[in-house]
Amino acid sequence: MSTTTAPQADTETAPQLVGETAPGGAFKRQENAFRDRITADGSSGYKAEPGRYHIYVSLACPWAHRTLIVRNLKGLEDVVSASSVDPIRDERGWAFRESADGSHGPDPVNGFRFLSEAYLATDPAFKGRYTVPAVWDRKTGRIVTNDFHTIPSQLETEFEAFADRSVDLYPEGLRPEIDAVNRMVYERVNNGVYEAGFATSQAAYERAFDTLFAALDELEGRLAGQRFLAGDKVTDADVRLFTTLVRFDAVYVGHFKCNLRRLVDYPNLWGYARDLYQRPGFGETVNFDHIKRHYYQTHDKINPSRIVPKGPAVDWLSPHDRDRLG
Repeated sequence: MSTTTAPQADTETAPQLVGETAPGGAFKRQENAFRDRITADGSSGYKAEPGRYHIYVSLACPWAHRTLIVRNLKGLEDVVSASSVDPIRDERGWAFRESADGSHGPDPVNGFRFLSEAYLATDPAFKGRYTVPAVWDRKTGRIVTNDFHTIPSQLETEFEAFADRSVDLYPEGLRPEIDAVNRMVYERVNNGVYEAGFATSQAAYERAFDTLFAALDELEGRLAGQRFLAGDKVTDADVRLFTTLVRFDAVYVGHFKCNLRRLVDYPNLWGYARDLYQRPGFGETVNFDHIKRHYYQTHDKINPSRIVPKGPAVDWLSPHDRDRLG
C-alpha cells in the first residue's frame, strides 16, 4: 500500500456544484483537470503496464460505469485494478467507507478516506469537484487522468498487449462514425439529462429537455434498422449510450424531470438496452441500489427529503428480440 498522504479537503468550502451554473440557469459541467494519457509505448510518460494503474469509480456514476464495462469487455480486470466509493456524496466529496455487501469499501491503494485526498496529492492547489473515474498511477503517486471522455478509449486501444484482442470496441474503420455518434450522444443525451436535472431556470430546463428527447427520438429511429449504433458488433458508442439508458427510468425520469417518455416507451431503445444488459460485462456491472441512493440522497436541492423511491418495476431480463437484426 502506498504511503502517499495529502491535505484533507475543506469540508466547509467544497460544495458540490460551485461554478457549474451558467448565466440563465444552464448547467455547465466543469472541465476535467487531469488529462495525461496512458500509451502502449510509454511515449506519454505513462506506459500501459499490468498492475500499475488503479481506477477509482462509483457504481452510481455513468462516466465511471462505462470505464468498468470497457475494462470487463477487454478482459483487463487483472491488469488494471478498480474500487468503488460510497454512493452517497456530501460536501466533502466521494468517500471510502465499508459496506455490508462488499460493493464498496476502504481505499485499497492509498488508504485515503476521501477521493479528494488523491486530487490534492496530485495538485495541492486543486479547486473544484472531485470526480470519478480517476486513474491513479502507483508508480508516480498521482492521478494520471480524470478525463472521462478519453479513459475508455485508452483502455480500448493502449492495453492491447494484455487485453482480449477478439473484442474490438473501437475498430479503425468505424472510428469516424463512432466519434460522431459519441459527440451527439454525449452532448444531447449523456450530459443532456444533467443539463435538464441541474438547470436552475425554467427556460434552461425546457431547452435541455427538448434537446434530450429530440435526440432519443433520433436514436429510436436509428435503431429501428440496425442492432447497434455503429457496425454490426458492440462498440464504444454502445457502451457510452447504455450507461445513460440503464439509469433513465430509475432516476432521470423522476429525479431529473426527464419525463416526456420513459425508456420502456421506446420499443427500439428499450429492446436495445436489454440486449446490451443481458450481455457479459454490462448487466453484471449495474448496481441499481448505488444508482438510486446516490442520486436521491446526494442532490439535496433537488430531493430535500432524501427519500429513495422503491420503483420502478422494470424487467431487464425479458426477451428483447434484437437478434432479428443480425
